[in-house]
Amino acid sequence: GVQPERGRLPRAAASADAQSRLPTPPFPPLSSQVMRRYHIQGRDDYAAYNSTAGLATKLSALLAKLPPTDATRLDLTDELLTRLHDAGVIPVKKSLSSVASLSSASFARRRLAVVMVRLRMAETVKEAATFIEQGHVRVGPATVVDPAFHVSRAAEDFVTWVSASKLKRKVAKYNDALDDYDLLAGA
Repeated sequence: GVQPERGRLPRAAASADAQSRLPTPPFPPLSSQVMRRYHIQGRDDYAAYNSTAGLATKLSALLAKLPPTDATRLDLTDELLTRLHDAGVIPVKKSLSSVASLSSASFARRRLAVVMVRLRMAETVKEAATFIEQGHVRVGPATVVDPAFHVSRAAEDFVTWVSASKLKRKVAKYNDALDDYDLLAGA
């Protein structure tokens, strides 16, 4: 056969060697899908969601190894399920099996922009993020300007428009719910 030149690899070996030197992406391709769907602007947010989901999953696996009647397991399981349920990350606090399927998307679904779409305050997550960044949205008494704000189950009922928001006025006018007092205040 043909001998390769000294110091050079055959073409097939050279391409395999070049492929092994390519940098591996820091996140799997699924990350870009999640980031696009939930309009996550920074990889740091996604990494935080991913690591938190991983820690919760790891904790649930460790708790599952303990005997079912162990008092520590029962207390810690109840505490973990309560915290994740109150944060809105799991739908029901039934068992550790719901924590085992936790993902970064579970945390991303609780972002303020995503909750606004679910509450039909905006049509798209990107549009909701724009409204939030412009200061049109408040959670409880505080105006929020970060679309990554985590909305807990308890705070979800308090997501509203800021009182002076022109968007609130426009929505009320569209729904024929604009009050005469509001007309005087806006004029």
